[in-house]
Amino acid sequence: MSVRVRRVYDPAEPEDGARVLVDRLWPRGLAKDAARVDEWPKALTPSTELRRWYHAGGASYEEFAERYEAELASEEASAALDGVRELARAGDVTLLTASKTPQQSHATVLARLLAS
Repeated sequence: MSVRVRRVYDPAEPEDGARVLVDRLWPRGLAKDAARVDEWPKALTPSTELRRWYHAGGASYEEFAERYEAELASEEASAALDGVRELARAGDVTLLTASKTPQQSHATVLARLLAS
């Protein structure tokens, strides 16, 4: 089992396994068939308020990650996270995001939680 993070705009690779989009909005300029997304659990995405706060600047990634993990404790998000855990138990999973810096995004927080 492996969980990795990639940009949704990157071409799909055979080792991606299940491709899970973890952004709330569909990525701009990307056709749905070209993305090859298997799952899109919107309950796993950060709230609009948290995203705006983080992108406004001045916030550290660590503080964002803490706040995001707190949001993931909700019943709906927890159930969605369990669903992706099941996918990961069955094989490889790639978390997809449109973020220009995926290693400093919510997708990396999710990958860490799934790996633990």
